[in-house]
Amino acid sequence: MNTTNENESVLTGSRPEAIATFVGFNAEYYCREFDRIDNAAGYVRTFNAMAALLGPVWWSARNLWLSFWIFLVLETIAFVQICRGLFADLGYEEFARAERLAGFAIKRSQEAADALANGAKNASSLSESANALETASVKALEQAEQAAAQGPILIAVGCSLLLFAKAVQGIYANFALKDRFQQWRANTAMRHGVNMSQVGFMSLLYAATAGFSAYRFTTSQAPEWLKSIPADPLWKRTVEIQIDNGFQWLTESFAGFFGGVTRTIRLLLDFLEIVFVGTPWPVMMVIITLLAWNIAGRRVAIFTIAALAYLGILGFWEKSMLTVALLGAACVLCIFMGIPLGILCARKEKVRLAVWPILDLMQTMPSFVYLIPVIAFFGIGKPPGIIATVVFGMPPVVRLTVLGFQGVPAYVREAAEAFGASKTYLLLRVDLPLAKPSIMTGVNQTILMCLSMVVIASLIGAKGLGEDVLDALSYANEGKGVLAGIAILFCAMILDRIVQGRKTNNG
Repeated sequence: MNTTNENESVLTGSRPEAIATFVGFNAEYYCREFDRIDNAAGYVRTFNAMAALLGPVWWSARNLWLSFWIFLVLETIAFVQICRGLFADLGYEEFARAERLAGFAIKRSQEAADALANGAKNASSLSESANALETASVKALEQAEQAAAQGPILIAVGCSLLLFAKAVQGIYANFALKDRFQQWRANTAMRHGVNMSQVGFMSLLYAATAGFSAYRFTTSQAPEWLKSIPADPLWKRTVEIQIDNGFQWLTESFAGFFGGVTRTIRLLLDFLEIVFVGTPWPVMMVIITLLAWNIAGRRVAIFTIAALAYLGILGFWEKSMLTVALLGAACVLCIFMGIPLGILCARKEKVRLAVWPILDLMQTMPSFVYLIPVIAFFGIGKPPGIIATVVFGMPPVVRLTVLGFQGVPAYVREAAEAFGASKTYLLLRVDLPLAKPSIMTGVNQTILMCLSMVVIASLIGAKGLGEDVLDALSYANEGKGVLAGIAILFCAMILDRIVQGRKTNNG
């Protein structure tokens, strides 16, 4: 009830009353400054001394959290530099290193003298080593003295950064608070006023952040609990064992399912290998060239002939066709699973919310990490390589299918429904045609991302051009690696141009 009355008073009351309700205190100052900002034709000079003085605490009190974190970091860095310049033993590590080197030099000199007295053959080498250690000790001492002399510079840098942060906060504060006031007038449910408990907590956070950071970088003997998080290796080992046991249980319990998936992928891959690898190369070259001509035009066909000639002349033809077969199997799986999943996500919000984090995981997790469960469940070879490629390549087609369906104008669907269109008709004759450009972009991105996995897939037994690149990396064979990489590039460009189709009338 109180909230409703407050909202009504804000909407019906005067601007000064609204500002007073919003800021909580010092309303007269903010009324004057807000009016100055609104009435000025251009930039108006305004400075909030309280924001400059309190720094991040003021921004937290006004619920301007992005600025709070930015200025918290800036002021903490400035405070750390000032404390380092005033209290830190800047040359501590270099002085200690110089002392160790000097001790080694004295010891080595004594060994050289004993060797010389005994007529040992290594006397000269020991003497040279002693001289080198002494020289290194002198250089370390010079570096330590230079580091120790950096105190005034650090103080100057820290003070300059602190003054800069304070000046920016004072200049920017009234503009930022006025913008939030405008947002609050449109939505009075936003937090406003000053919460003193929040101010107190943020003050403690600011003091702890600056204090602990300054102590950590100032003292040369910081406690271990401050330098690193106390961790128990036993806990890590226990979790590792549990994960190992979980993989073992899944592998044994669902061996039939994993075997069925492997056999299905093997059937698809064998068919594609017969088509691409088994077909005589002149026939395949003519087919690919004519396909490029019909779909993408004359220029793409000419480029395709040149690229295929490169693959054939340099001996990459069979491995290129094998790579395309692997890629084709992965892309078929990505497309036939990704597009229906994208349509489902576009139509069902709950499904999209559940699938989106999984897609984020598939895209952000390093590929070497998800090779581990792939190997555990499916072993090594071509099918596991295809599965790893599918995991990496499917998210774009799902995301862009969702984007395409969400971009279908609502009035078009409403008009079709008004004429009695069924759900199937809407999907096949309205949604899919209008979303096609976005879906095809997703298919294109999926193909290119799958092709970028050929080298990583070769690590678990997938053959093709990735195997040549991996061998080149293993034996530092630059020429072989560059030629294989260019072959992969040409395969990608041919597929990309064919999938994109005829953008202009070029043939």
